[in-house]
Amino acid sequence: MNALYLAFAYLRYHWGRSLVLTLVAALIMFVPIATQILLSTSERALVARGDATPLLLGSRGSQLDLTMAALYFSDERPDPVTMREVEAVWDSGLAVPIPVHSAFSSAGFRIVGTTLDYFDFRGLTVSDGRGLSILGDAVIGADVAQTLGKGVGDTLVSSPENLFDLDGVYPLEMPIVGVLAPTNSPDDQAIFVDIKTAWVIQGIGHGHEDVVTAAEVAAGTAALSNAAVVQYQRITDENIDSFHFHGSQDGFPTSAVIVVPNDARSGTILKGRYLDSENPAQLIEPAGVIQSLVDRIFRIKSLLDAVTLIIAIAALAAIGLAVFLSYRLRAREIATAVKLGARRGMVLRLLSAETITLLSLSALIAATGAAIVSRNSEAWVGWLLALGS
Repeated sequence: MNALYLAFAYLRYHWGRSLVLTLVAALIMFVPIATQILLSTSERALVARGDATPLLLGSRGSQLDLTMAALYFSDERPDPVTMREVEAVWDSGLAVPIPVHSAFSSAGFRIVGTTLDYFDFRGLTVSDGRGLSILGDAVIGADVAQTLGKGVGDTLVSSPENLFDLDGVYPLEMPIVGVLAPTNSPDDQAIFVDIKTAWVIQGIGHGHEDVVTAAEVAAGTAALSNAAVVQYQRITDENIDSFHFHGSQDGFPTSAVIVVPNDARSGTILKGRYLDSENPAQLIEPAGVIQSLVDRIFRIKSLLDAVTLIIAIAALAAIGLAVFLSYRLRAREIATAVKLGARRGMVLRLLSAETITLLSLSALIAATGAAIVSRNSEAWVGWLLALGS
């Protein structure tokens, strides 16, 4: 007990050196633990998103690009698939197709055109306002609302992907009618609209406004002209009835289609229908694509562990050297204590008590930091994944 008291008194007197050694040791303990927590959480988050999506339908090409665009709303732009494929899945009676149109963005966040089935499928709930109901409505994720400082009653304006993507694409002002509850997933970073709203942004659907009124025609002061029309940039109660779409909806595009089979047998039957390599569409299991990606990413985990171990050993050696040099500098102090009657065992207990106290404080700090990381790891990883996509 006396050794602990004297050790604590000594460390408090030399508080600067003690603080540096404590923080360095805590950091050595904290970094590998926090790294393992974040890596494990990242792996679970990536795989969980894929596991929660049974099948994915899209144009034949890169399966990874298709998966990232449909599940994480990334910048990848896979070739669109037509709504004819969606109707084919509906007509089969084997699954529920959910189109995902993610070609446009607003204020740096992806605009996702879809149907109400998507919200039920992902378990998304509105924390403020209401869900989608009419053409032009927008429901934003929790991170979008926080980052932009917007909420119900505000508006967002769509933007083309680049300056050379202006043909037929008109900025659309969309009223925000709802804010989704946080999910720690890419859905928090998305702006959801009805898929028909996405087609309006793309220029497939639009409204018209006559330059002159019928009253002016009746008065003989003006004449109606079919060519005298302008594109609307905002959908209102007054002009919503004038919005229409050219062509058959079967030919309209969507980035991908989430396919939810009725059962395992239905899923197997559907996958068999897209095995032909000549088929322009492909049906994939995103879980397998994501797992393959995770395996490739985490191949460096063993290398990272080795590097962390080497750094930890070097840092511990540095701390040991610092403690050893400290003891050497205290040689006269220790000799004086021996001359005053302190046994060598007592001196050893005193030095051991100092070291144990430092390491205990370091372990407490590292454990506290690890607990904070563990408690917030899902939110941080979800934000990083959405930011990276």
